[in-house]
Amino acid sequence: MTRRTAIADGAALVAFTIVGVLTHGSSVTELARDLLAFLGCWFAVAFALRLYARPSRLRLLATWWIGITAAVLIRAAIVGHWAGDFYGVALAFTLLFVLAARAVPYAR
Repeated sequence: MTRRTAIADGAALVAFTIVGVLTHGSSVTELARDLLAFLGCWFAVAFALRLYARPSRLRLLATWWIGITAAVLIRAAIVGHWAGDFYGVALAFTLLFVLAARAVPYAR
């Protein structure tokens, strides 16, 4: 189950990033930048908090909050500006996408 959950989380973050890139007409380079930031931060925090070794709602929420916040901060440092609206959208939609992706195996 942990491998399936990690794959679902990664797929959700990839979907979020692709939707954002397609919506805003970003380049492949910007897609790669955002994918690296979101996937890297999410899985680094997940590893540190042992999200997949000892799953819990608290670990999931902490991974989401810290990982997405770190990704947005790194992205802001690279692009040279902070966008508070992007931060809000990133928090809301990554949580929605992750929860939806995790629910898919149970929707039979």
